[in-house]
Amino acid sequence: MIGVFDSGSGGLTVLKAIRARVPSIDVLYLGDIRNAPYGSKSRAELSRLTFAGMKRLIDGGASRIVSACNSASASLAVSLFDTSELAPDRLIEMVGPAASYFRHATARLALVATPATIESGVYQNAFAMLGKDVQAVAIPELAGAIEFGKDDAAIERVVRDALAPISKDSFNVLILACTHYPLVFETFRRVVGDGVLIFDPAEAVADRVENVWWPQEAGEGRTRFLITQDSAPFRRLVAEMFSEDAGAIEVVGPLA
Repeated sequence: MIGVFDSGSGGLTVLKAIRARVPSIDVLYLGDIRNAPYGSKSRAELSRLTFAGMKRLIDGGASRIVSACNSASASLAVSLFDTSELAPDRLIEMVGPAASYFRHATARLALVATPATIESGVYQNAFAMLGKDVQAVAIPELAGAIEFGKDDAAIERVVRDALAPISKDSFNVLILACTHYPLVFETFRRVVGDGVLIFDPAEAVADRVENVWWPQEAGEGRTRFLITQDSAPFRRLVAEMFSEDAGAIEVVGPLA
């Protein structure tokens, strides 16, 4: 069984991509809604919550973990492997697969993410190692607005205001480097127009899960959802995206 860890609903986009590639894999999903959003938290707090989330998944039976929260990826530079039971080859995070996807591309790249992800420099450094530049734009309010069900008009205003300072002619690929953002994909499409490719890193992560952990993780296609606080928007999304598993949601205690 693999674990998927996120600060809330955003990781459901990653789970959906994984399910499309390897439908028979067994998954334990953990959404830390009580502490969401992660995007404005300090590095120390992200490290604490990430370690606690990984431990909860391991204790629940997960032998490999996808860290679906990009903000949490900023904390993985801390010696997580020395303080948990997880070997490096048993963790897939979002940054590496996403950057590798563009290894041979000549595209002009822009990236939107939470402040924690942008300030950590994890994506900028990954692309720099490939000899590529990327414009990085933080959208402080967006993940929380999506997580807690703000209306479409409010969400579109946040996106337009965040992207207004950069020229639309300066990029032809926009990377959604927060797993919540694909949940409002059409909002981004309206804002940037049809001439820009909008890239969801979940596809690259699902690719890696299939290539690295399959068929070792072949199972029966079961999914369990753990959430640290009940959430009507989370339940609605699970019902829409994974209707057969809508009853498999358990509200558990806080991570730490």
